[in-house]
Amino acid sequence: MAQTVRPAGNRSAPSRVTHARSATGSLFATDGKPHPLQETLMVVTGVLGVLAFVTAMFHSLHLLSSWAGLIGILTGIYGQYISRTTWERFGLIMGIGASAVGFYLGMAHGGLFGGVIT
Repeated sequence: MAQTVRPAGNRSAPSRVTHARSATGSLFATDGKPHPLQETLMVVTGVLGVLAFVTAMFHSLHLLSSWAGLIGILTGIYGQYISRTTWERFGLIMGIGASAVGFYLGMAHGGLFGGVIT
């Protein structure tokens, strides 16, 4: 948290970035380097989170919401473990939250195997 806002000063931009960043740090500041694995995990976690959250509103879709939520939670946790920037962590936390809500509501409506295994 101490690096969220940095004092104004002369900071050189990375060589691949064509424009210089502002002197104050941004909440969504990146390091200017590509992180394809982390960004893919962030997108997958977000998609699974939205899927789990939306399908959790329907009682009959508890299998989809609970499994999508569980996979979204696990994907997001691994993404948090290897994330490098605040932007990635923010997106992962939002996806994990939506996945968790969908997972818990799916579990309340019947669970991971409700009705399939008797």
